[in-house]
Amino acid sequence: MATLATQNSARLSNPEFTQMSCEFTQVLMKLQRATHLIASTLELDCVLDRVVNDIASTLGNVEVGVWLRAEDTDEMVLHGVRGCTVHKKGSRLRVGAEGMVGHTAASGVMRYAPDVHRDPYYIGCEHATRSEVTIPLKTAGRVTGVLCVDHDQLNAFSDDEITVLQAIAGHVAIAIENARVFRNEREERKRMEDESKEARAIQQALFLKPTPLVPGFAFETAWHPAGAVAGDWYDFIDLGEERYGIALADVSGKGMSAALLMSATRALLRSIASLYVSPAKTLEHLNRILLEDFPSGKFVTMLYGVLDAKKREVTFASAGHLRPLFINGHCAFLDVDTGLPLGLGPSIYPEKTVTLHPGTRVLLYTDGITEAMSATDEEYGPARLLEHFADPEACVNGLIAEVQAFGAGSRHTDDATAVLIRSR
Repeated sequence: MATLATQNSARLSNPEFTQMSCEFTQVLMKLQRATHLIASTLELDCVLDRVVNDIASTLGNVEVGVWLRAEDTDEMVLHGVRGCTVHKKGSRLRVGAEGMVGHTAASGVMRYAPDVHRDPYYIGCEHATRSEVTIPLKTAGRVTGVLCVDHDQLNAFSDDEITVLQAIAGHVAIAIENARVFRNEREERKRMEDESKEARAIQQALFLKPTPLVPGFAFETAWHPAGAVAGDWYDFIDLGEERYGIALADVSGKGMSAALLMSATRALLRSIASLYVSPAKTLEHLNRILLEDFPSGKFVTMLYGVLDAKKREVTFASAGHLRPLFINGHCAFLDVDTGLPLGLGPSIYPEKTVTLHPGTRVLLYTDGITEAMSATDEEYGPARLLEHFADPEACVNGLIAEVQAFGAGSRHTDDATAVLIRSR
């Protein structure tokens, strides 16, 4: 019986075999170029299915498998397979302990067995298998997987063919890494989206409650976050004896951090509001607490009023917030002196008391309304706010709709919140 070396030499000296080998190598080169398309696929399962199917279809009479290193154990897991009746997707091999795949995964070196029955690392799989090549898939020098190709002929792979398969393995490794990165980023985005949805649901549960029933008064509210969560908020606090605290505030910043600071500020305000008769004292005490707790550079603007339904009066104090709009036959901004925003530094908060005769309205709002920008970077502005509420039938939902239409197509978005007090 001729040795494998003799057989291989005879094959190489055979003109028909040489021509066949050249044609075959050209086919493999086409397959190598096709791997650039594989690398553009970002779904990991699709990548692996294309890899094993393209290689198997090109070579013929082969078994192809792609094994990836498990993230939780020291094992190789079969993620892509074609032509194997023994191993299925999900099959596992121990790194360094099972088969040529395990050996290549441990050593990081390609292994070729021209006769699998003579290779000490080969573990029998398909009965017809005669030769096998296992090629490491590496990312940043680390073995992340193994490409395994079996053939039903002895010494089935020439040096050129193995070189091409190694090149293919390099492209496959890149494609797998890209797909993994894409999968991880997608999972992280989903996790963040789920957390944002949960946070928004919590905020909605806090805000979207029925407004208090106060004899002689009615309230309209609108709360429209620019993102999943908001730093704007409003609240009604029953202080007893037909007195109600009404707060509208805007936390600096956006997103989850602003939402967290908003929740903390709201909870603190609710805990101390009933301890102080005047809005000024309430804001002063709240500010002292926030100065101790707030991160540097973070602050809250707030307009806090106490409505006395018996006296039909509302007393406001402002912590750097926009002046409320007073509507009583004509529209004008209330001249409310303001202290510093909460959390910036020690401050006092002057008060302003107004009488709410029947038919009077008072609007509290955030800068997401007056500073809303159009697609041409024009500001909505106070003048448009005055014009909107010159209409006796104007309401906050109509205001929000007008502001959103005004800002359609703009790159600048912000939370928009408003509270309208109607005196009947």
